[in-house]
Amino acid sequence: MPRETNASRRERAIEVCERLNRRYGPVECFLDHQNPFRLVISVLLSAQTTDAQVNKVTPELFRRWPTPYEMAGASVADVMDVIKSLGFYKTKAKHCVEAAKMIVADFDGEVPSTMRELQKLPGVGRKTANIVLNVGFGIVEGIAVDTHVNRIAHRLALSPKTHEKEPLKTEQDLLKILPHEYWESVNHQWISFGREICSARSPKCAECPLADLCPSCN
Repeated sequence: MPRETNASRRERAIEVCERLNRRYGPVECFLDHQNPFRLVISVLLSAQTTDAQVNKVTPELFRRWPTPYEMAGASVADVMDVIKSLGFYKTKAKHCVEAAKMIVADFDGEVPSTMRELQKLPGVGRKTANIVLNVGFGIVEGIAVDTHVNRIAHRLALSPKTHEKEPLKTEQDLLKILPHEYWESVNHQWISFGREICSARSPKCAECPLADLCPSCN
């Protein structure tokens, strides 16, 4: 099989986005939140945990500590007790309190709105920062590559197999082939597609609207 050209890969990637946009349209953030601070904390908590599980603990979490000021004064043990049903809850509780303290001390209680400053917050990496910028501030600087986006990108051969375990490199691969106008919708639409059709264990290739574009289905 001849090696695919960059132009051909770009055309396929755009068609993927066009089809998923027609299928799903605008998709709201799956995490319950009311403001950038609650979004930061919710995304931080969602690492290796389902959004549904996060949404079960955040009502009580934000009832007790609704702003960075209150959470900065919380004890890590108390936060741990509220979120103990989540994976890695001990580390996440520590990050919640430390991030709140930094938001108060370094940013006057306001969540920063730049990639560089967001990534200074404990527990916040590029994926989290991308989601906060996109959903919380309407700023699109990149694509949040979670497990769904990463899996789909590699099944579609839009990123080299060597990058399969490196989401940051996968993101850069997608940014190179997708025009900026598509970046905003990728995360939530691809998550929806991953949950409905292209699941990790049992992808429904026979029902897939992208089957003709996907090397894994052919």
